[in-house]
Amino acid sequence: MTKSLLLDKRYLRMAHIWSENSYCTRRKVGALIVKDKMIISDGYNGTPSGFPNVCEGDDGLTLPCVLHAEANAITKIARSGNNSDGATLYVTDAPCIECAKLIIQAGIVRVVYARSYRLTDGIDLLRQAGIEVEQVAGIIE
Repeated sequence: MTKSLLLDKRYLRMAHIWSENSYCTRRKVGALIVKDKMIISDGYNGTPSGFPNVCEGDDGLTLPCVLHAEANAITKIARSGNNSDGATLYVTDAPCIECAKLIIQAGIVRVVYARSYRLTDGIDLLRQAGIEVEQVAGIIE
């Protein structure tokens, strides 16, 4: 196993651990943004700051105010004064189309994810934008 793959697996495991901070019951998602082998941001899916930590409605569906892990990590970068140009995003689940747009705009050049999603439009858009996308399966059950 190459050193690069070992690092990818390690960061994905860390993203999975970070996902445990989520209050969502349907699916917990975690994300890390890594630049020059340093974690520069992190995120998990949940409600915006100041909102109750309730992610699903009485019908069991995700509330529209819930932010995805990738969006939380990217917006945290924006508030920090740092930037994600040239960074890698490690995320437990394949990005959706909305998060893919944010990833492109944030200057992230590589996305590594563990679990597939039923829709592939986010992954398709990332690849269309020239972003390296790689799935490393078997990290998260």
